[in-house]
Amino acid sequence: MSKADEEQESKYHVGDVLLAPAYGNLEQPFTGKVEKVYENSLLVEIIENDPADQPAVNEMNHRAIVRMSEVEVIQAAPHDDKED
Repeated sequence: MSKADEEQESKYHVGDVLLAPAYGNLEQPFTGKVEKVYENSLLVEIIENDPADQPAVNEMNHRAIVRMSEVEVIQAAPHDDKED
């Protein structure tokens, strides 16, 4: 299965903005933008977070892996349903 097929089957897409729960060293929920879609998880760029979590976010290079089952899409990215 190609990466494009894997993303096509997922309800998540690169560019979606998500609300993710606190985990690891992060004590508060955060907002992230999907960079890569995996089978059961997503690589997200952390774009908004609680100021108290900023040192942890910096340590994580503003990236996190989150479970699909734990996130909520708050802004879907525009995408084409058909390929050229």
